[in-house]
Amino acid sequence: MFYLLLYPLREHWSALNVFQYITFRAAYATITALLICFVFGGWLIARLQALQIGETIRSDGPARHAAKAGTPTMGGVLVIAAIVLPTLLWADLGNRYVQLCLLATVWMGTLGFVDDWLKVVRKRPKGMIGRVKLAGQIGFSLVLYALLKTAAADDAVVTQLAVPLLKDTFIDLGWFYLPLVVVVVAGTSNAVNLTDGLDGLAIGLSAFTFLGFAALAYVAGNVIFADYLNIVYLPGAGELAVYCGAVVGASLGFLWFNAHPAKVFMGDTGSLALGGALGTVAILVKRELLLVIMGGMFVMEAVSVMLQVASYRWRGGKRIFRMAPLHHHFELLGWSETQVVVRFWIVGILLLLLSMSTVKLQ
Repeated sequence: MFYLLLYPLREHWSALNVFQYITFRAAYATITALLICFVFGGWLIARLQALQIGETIRSDGPARHAAKAGTPTMGGVLVIAAIVLPTLLWADLGNRYVQLCLLATVWMGTLGFVDDWLKVVRKRPKGMIGRVKLAGQIGFSLVLYALLKTAAADDAVVTQLAVPLLKDTFIDLGWFYLPLVVVVVAGTSNAVNLTDGLDGLAIGLSAFTFLGFAALAYVAGNVIFADYLNIVYLPGAGELAVYCGAVVGASLGFLWFNAHPAKVFMGDTGSLALGGALGTVAILVKRELLLVIMGGMFVMEAVSVMLQVASYRWRGGKRIFRMAPLHHHFELLGWSETQVVVRFWIVGILLLLLSMSTVKLQ
């Protein structure tokens, strides 16, 4: 909004020329998101408590989690607001990349909100039926693919898959790119959701990952940097740095209240929104495979659940981990909750640095 309203007035007041810089607007989107969380976080927690919207703890989880029962949940509403509002204020709203990310955030957030509402308010322990939730995730994936194909000047670019570490190496998947979009969006959405089981774990990892994608989006949208780094140039993609900056600010702001011991949980409302948005950003900047590395902790959490379920079904009830997702396994090994979270963050930062290095090495 500021970009569309104020930047055209730069001829009358030269100071407004600063709005042309993506880095300036990304920084202020981050700050705005932080301030929204700081200002409204306490109020939201109080409202959730007044409405008795509290977390229900799974009976088969670690025993020490029982003390968290009743902690306000659905705090993802604050995360979504702190993403959407700064993006509307600081980003170029005519940019299709920004529009698609906002759509992903609201779509997936709404899906998570309904799931939380059914579990917490309507007292349905399993919330939304799994196949209905999956249908919602696939539905967005199909819409995203259709919009990308419709808006693309070159259809071949849409369906190309960049290979990390290999210079000018792309695989054109054709129609097979559609299933990949579904896997990336739905898979990332569910992976972040599974990771959101300890205070601050998922929201902290989200901040690191979106920070990395902010940098990738910025260089992909800059013809000079893209040429220097031998990556595909995507006109307009740099504007995603503003959106990603808002996500980083919202994540850090929410972490203020979600750090151990958490005063509020984001619930599926926040985790599905963050995961869906992360998958969408990876698709838009053509870094779908790099997402596996940069978001490696999310991947490991999701894979641990799949391996545990497969082992239980096909090996006569035998388990690989003491409990899945992976963070619960380490809890049962004797790690404190804070140890698990901080150590997972450290690994997440290492994976972020590794991912960024692959861009330069190719």
